[in-house]
Formats: sequence, structure tokens, C-alpha cells
Amino acid sequence: MIDINLIRENKELVKNNIKKKFQDQKLSLVDEVFNLDLEYRECKSTGDNLRSEKNKLSDSIGLLMRDKKLEEVSDVKNKVSEIQKEIESLESKEKELESSIKKIMMVIPNIIDESVPLGKDDSENVEVEKFGEPIIPKYEVPYHADILEKISGLDKESSGRTSGAGFYYLTGEAARIHSAMLSYARDFMIDKGFTYCIPPFMIREEVVSGVMSFEEMENMMYKIEGEDLYLIGTSEHSMIGRFKDNIVKKENLPITLTSYSPCFRKEVGAHGIEERGIYRVHQFEKQEMIVICEPEDSMDWYEKMWAFTVEFFRTLDIPVRTLECCSGDLADLKVKSCDIEAWSPRQQKYFEVGSCSNLGEAQARRLGIRCKNDKTSYFLHTLNNTVLATPRALIAFLENNYNEDGSINIPEALRVYMGNKKIIK
Repeated sequence: MIDINLIRENKELVKNNIKKKFQDQKLSLVDEVFNLDLEYRECKSTGDNLRSEKNKLSDSIGLLMRDKKLEEVSDVKNKVSEIQKEIESLESKEKELESSIKKIMMVIPNIIDESVPLGKDDSENVEVEKFGEPIIPKYEVPYHADILEKISGLDKESSGRTSGAGFYYLTGEAARIHSAMLSYARDFMIDKGFTYCIPPFMIREEVVSGVMSFEEMENMMYKIEGEDLYLIGTSEHSMIGRFKDNIVKKENLPITLTSYSPCFRKEVGAHGIEERGIYRVHQFEKQEMIVICEPEDSMDWYEKMWAFTVEFFRTLDIPVRTLECCSGDLADLKVKSCDIEAWSPRQQKYFEVGSCSNLGEAQARRLGIRCKNDKTSYFLHTLNNTVLATPRALIAFLENNYNEDGSINIPEALRVYMGNKKIIK
């Protein structure tokens, strides 16, 4: 959510930002909220004047009583009563206007960074840099579900009976690799100076609406029937929500946290849940990183965070690239974002395994996350980034470490979590 002062002082800037995001249907909202805000401030000003007048009249009653001017006392009391009714009416109108303004402000997109490339959708995202040499082996790399089947690692038939499409059982060595990757991701981030956390896996609606847009919530989140609770789609949601209505001490900044969680997503509007494979599923596990920092430091942290993920994947012998998200592909709360994509030897192309986002003060403004200096308080900046999301990263691992004889290499970084095994046969 942007600052209302931007609309008060520079409507055109906000409108141009909407145009950059190819959301012209929202242009009229800027004028609408501008006019509602004028009405709100006028209403508030009138109410303040009436409260001041009421206080003066109330103060005069004592003097009139002392002078035994009872008839005037009665007139003043009647006048105070009339003013109070006007005040109550104005206060009711203020609340209605405030609610209408907030509702509109929640759907006006955040101001994107000047460096974000312009484009309508993800097809116009821009490759930034490649890390590691993409290898095309001389032998055929099977579909990941077939690789898992060879090591008795995947059972989707049973999960179809217990849970339906979009779920899976991982077993044996496949389950062990999956857990090993998560454990390594945890320790990798701890070594980078991040504090490890395990957050709540369910959060209230007021937290959900604080960390994401309504449209994202509808498409992603599972609602717990009869409860004010949602299953998290990523631990970022509950990790940022942890600081709701907090005034963070300046000496405690930056806050750098890495969190593990299962994640649950409806995947509405996606390209379809896979029947055989585990690329797009309703349930997965993730190691996340979040940073809460001073506004002037957020872009530096953004650069550090995606670089951590690149480094992590390279230690697993997986080539990756970074892809700058264009304006039309940015979610409304984001200032800047990039995807990290892993190389698929089977498909001979890259696919997404994580994303890094700078949300500026949007989440902090919605949730009331501030820092206080000597004179005033201000909103902090929040960032999030995927360290590892598996089973999608498991697919990249299997394909890039698959040998012609069907065996799978275990990179050195993972061996300590795999009983010092070097290969799975």
C-alpha cells in the first residue's frame, strides 16, 4: 500500500506507475481516492472545529453557573448537545470514508523501481546473468518422475487415493535427499548470519491481507473452515506478520531471518496440477529468508539475497540464471523482483526454482512495522527470497546429477546429510 501523500501531491506519478504495470483499469481509482480523501479531510477539519467549539462552550457552563445565569446555562447545554450530534454524525462519516479509502488504496500498486524493465507479462522478463555452464549430456535424461521411480522414491497413486491430485509420497533415498537439501539450506543461511526460525503454519486474515494482495490470497491460500485462519503459502507470510504493530529498535536493524515451513497453495489459475510429476503441487517445503531493514539499505540487501540463492545452487552442481521480472509480472506490493531459474538438462531450458523480492514499505505500512528516531517514526522495508523450495529444487538436483547408468551423484555439500554417500545407485 502506497502513502496517501503520493496521491495528494503527485497523482500523475501514481497513474504513470499504473500504466507501467499495464493496469489501466485502475487509473480511475487514483482520482476516486483523491476525491474521497478531500472529503475525508474536510469532514475531519469540520469535526475538529466543532470539538473545539464544544469544549469552549462546556468550559463556559461553570462560569455561568457561578454567576447563576441559569437560563443561559440551559441554552449553552442545548447548543453543546446539538454540536455533539453533529460531531457523532461526522465521526460516522469519517469512518465510512476512511474504510472506502483504505479499500481502494489496497489495490493501487506499489511504485516500482526505475530499473524494472517494462513488459506486459512473464514472457517479457529479462535474463540478467547465467551462473555455471548448462550441460547437455550425450545420453537421455529421463522425466523426473521416472528417475524417482527407478529408486522407488515416488508414490502418487497412493497420494491420489488419500489426498487427490497435487499431492505425493516421497520415500527412501528420494525422501532422504529432499530432507538433506532442506537441512543444508538451513545451515547454509545460518552460516550467512541469518537466525533460524520455525514459524506458525497458519495465520489470521489480517496478517494475510497485510502481506499480500486480495487477488493473490484468493488464488493461493487455503482457508480453514469456521476459523479465522489460513494455511500459509510461504513462511514469509507468518515471518513478516510476526512484527505486526511493532516499533523496531534502530539498534536491532537489520533483522535477518531464515525460516523453514511446509507450504500450501491452491494454484488457481496456474498451468495445471501435474498428474505424474511433482513440479506443480499443492504442498511443498521451503527454506526462506526475510530481511527487515532501513529504507536506504533495502536495495543492497536485495542484491545480497538473490546472490545467496545462486551460491547455494552452484554448491549443488546446478547451473542457474537470474531473470529480472518486468513491470507487468510484478505483484502489486513489489518494488523489484527477480526469479532464480535452474537448468533442466532434460528439457534443455531453465525453469523457476525461487524468487527474490523487495517490497519497499508496502507490507510494513499495511502491518504497522515501524522504527522510531528522535523526532518521528517511519516504516521499514521488507524483503523475501527463496533459498530452497522442494520438490521443485529436487527435480533440478536429480536432472543435473543423473548419470547414464541411472545412478545419481551426491555433491560434496550434501554428503554429510546423506551418511557420507557419494552416489545413489
